[in-house]
Amino acid sequence: MKKVGRITLLLVVFALAAGLVFAGGAKEQAEKKVVVYSSVDEANAKKILDAFSADTGIKVSFVHISTGPAIARIKAEINNPQADVWMGAPSENHIVAKEDGLTIPYKGGDFASLRPGFKDPDGYWRSFYMNPMAFAVNLEVMKRLGAPKPTSWEDLLNPAYKGQIQMPTPQSAGTAYNIVASLVVIAGEEKAYQYMKALGPNIQTYTSSGTAPSKGVSVGQCMIGIQFTPAFFEFIDNGYPLEVVYPKEGVWFEAPAVSILKGAKNVESAQALVDWLVSSKGQNALTDAKTFFYPVVPGAKLGKGMPAFEALKTVDVDVKWAGENKKRLVERWVNEVLPSK
Repeated sequence: MKKVGRITLLLVVFALAAGLVFAGGAKEQAEKKVVVYSSVDEANAKKILDAFSADTGIKVSFVHISTGPAIARIKAEINNPQADVWMGAPSENHIVAKEDGLTIPYKGGDFASLRPGFKDPDGYWRSFYMNPMAFAVNLEVMKRLGAPKPTSWEDLLNPAYKGQIQMPTPQSAGTAYNIVASLVVIAGEEKAYQYMKALGPNIQTYTSSGTAPSKGVSVGQCMIGIQFTPAFFEFIDNGYPLEVVYPKEGVWFEAPAVSILKGAKNVESAQALVDWLVSSKGQNALTDAKTFFYPVVPGAKLGKGMPAFEALKTVDVDVKWAGENKKRLVERWVNEVLPSK
């Protein structure tokens, strides 16, 4: 009986030990996840995050949300965060998030090797790709209208384009604020707002999403779309009759960033995602997945048909200035430019 009792006791101990191991393993497995608010367009966000999951084994769930609503949601959830990472939106928006106390610093991975313009010196955000602003012209619509091809911002005022231009609204899209801020730098604030008001009659619609103009111009809803270049190159790759035009006055470029949210429940997985995005493997994955994003790490692959970033005429915009002036410039746009359409 004693022997049987000892065997029974051992079995109980082993069962308990196995249960603890299983529970520990389950806990570890449960922690290998990350929740992301993504201001990258939904299709490309899925490509990026699927590649990350395949490479690391970390499960990702994400919600696609534009820049303005993303900041509002993160603020509303500050006492009970529902996401770990905010991924996407030009870096000036992450400056605002830092100043509002919505994010936390992290300098792991390849942070030190990034160029100064692609990271917050305190580690609150880092950019993981960059893209220039441009026009896309639907060549079939242009031919049908008998209109000339625009080569500059000034050309867009041509009455031949009345109701033929789509661009996003800065009320909800960080993409559109990039346009506003760069025009202010190019022309000065007063002339920039005079220009945007004069452009009103040629605007068919101000889209709420930063990537919607590419869809409109690709299917011929309009002749000209204005936004960042990735979706344009993707539509061209898929056979749509578009041509990308870089205005001769110059363009600013977005450098979308990633931040870890304050109160994140899956901090280690969030850090792993941030590290991966700016690693050589992560940067090459952006190109392999046909995001048509420009890499921020030297030597990474470049997508088909994309001119070298260094060959483009770009405008130098201080992202700190852009972040600090965003609210004021957007409010002025709403009050003065929007009614002119």
